[in-house]
Formats: sequence, C-alpha cells, structure tokens
Amino acid sequence: MTGTLPPADGDQYLGLKLSDAHVVTTRALLTARENLADTVEARAMMCVYGDSGCGKTLAVNTGLRELEPAEDVRRITFRSRPTARAVRYEIFAALGLRGDAPAHPSEFDRLLKDALAVKPRTLVVDEAQWLNSEAFEYFRYLWDDYATQLAIIFVGGPGCYTVLRKEPMLASRIFIWQRFTPLTRAEVLEVIPLFHPVWENVKEEDLLFVDEHAAHGNFRNWAWLTVQVLRGLKRLGREQVDTEVVRWTFSHLGKNGHLDDTP
Repeated sequence: MTGTLPPADGDQYLGLKLSDAHVVTTRALLTARENLADTVEARAMMCVYGDSGCGKTLAVNTGLRELEPAEDVRRITFRSRPTARAVRYEIFAALGLRGDAPAHPSEFDRLLKDALAVKPRTLVVDEAQWLNSEAFEYFRYLWDDYATQLAIIFVGGPGCYTVLRKEPMLASRIFIWQRFTPLTRAEVLEVIPLFHPVWENVKEEDLLFVDEHAAHGNFRNWAWLTVQVLRGLKRLGREQVDTEVVRWTFSHLGKNGHLDDTP
C-alpha cells in the first residue's frame, strides 16, 4: 500500500469520531513529535517500534502532518517480505512518477535517485518488521546517495527493532530509536478521561479495573472498549458507565476474556 498519509479523521480506531475521541498528547506522543522534527530536519532515519496498538502509527502521522507539506511525505506499507525489485516499484508508485517503470535495475535506481534529489522527501515505511536484509539494504542505498534529500521513518512491531539491529550497516545509520510501550496505571488515569467523554466521570478504580482486565494499557484496546461501551449505554438506556455497562461490555470479549467479577 502506497500513498500520502491518511486524513486525520482516519486516525481513530474503528471510526471513532474526532469530535468526540481526541488525540491525547501522551509523553510518548510528545517525544515522537520532537524526535520526528529532529529526524526530518537532519534528513536522517528513525525507527519507531513497539507492541501493536500502542499508538506508533498515529504518533507518526500526526507528527509529520505538523512538520511537512502532505505532498512531501509518502507512506509505504509492506505485508510480506519484499525483494529489492518490489521496494523499487513501491517507491516509484509512492512518488507518483509517471510512465512505465524501467525494466533494468540500474536505470530504475537512477530514476528514483533523481526523483529523490529534486526536493526533500520523507518516506514512512510502515510494518517495517516485514522487511528483509535485501529490502533494508535498498533503503540504505538510496539514503546514502549524496544527492538524495531523504528522511526515512521505519515503523513496526518489536520485530522491527530486532531485524534492524541485525543489519549493522543500516542500524549504525539510524539517528533515533523510539520504543512505544503500554500506558502505565498513572497514565491510564490521566489520559483515558481525556481520550473520550464517556470516560470523564468514571471512578478511578473502575478505570483501572477495565484496564487490568481488558485494555492492558493498549490504546487500540481502549478504542475498542470505547465503541463497545457506547453501544452498551445505548442498549441499556444508560447515560453513565456503571457496573452493568462494564459487565455488558466484557461479555463481548470472547470466552477467554469474559469476566464473571465486576468492579
């Protein structure tokens, strides 16, 4: 998948409305903004990694929207282990280059280098844990060229860090490494009531109960729970999250997540 960054109204999981759900400036998000700004200014490479659902992609998208014109940022997502040939074609498509892609590798390389030398560009490589040595080496090859004005943001799961560290020539060129981790209990109490109005007046012990048994500090889990809680309030005719709403929500976790105890 290639193209520009998605619109801001697509940032929230499961289509939560931006008018209700907010992008909360957690410490990780603020740090990412600073790191992205430094990386883009230096035309360097950065690795953003961590467990799924901890806000990596959202942080990168929101940060880059504030830093660079949309036309200068291109996003590439890989779902399998691509060859260098596949990487060439994805970059070709992401840059919106016209005409047929060159058949010969050296001609293709020159075309991409020339395009990346015209003006500063930022490539966001999502799901980077799927990249293999050949693919990583090709990104390094383009970035190393003296004429290209390229910043690269690798985004991926924990495996992204592991794979990159196995590529010493590329790892030594990574300007900033940032790991995203689940919210702590203190962050849950601070952040979740700001995330969506439905959690504003929920007791602290109830928030922590929901986090411990269902969300586990994971923003994507909290987004899923928010959607389910909103459904529960409607189905049960309630205006405020209470024990019954939580029980109804937990009943949709599946048999391994269903809980008999309530807050």
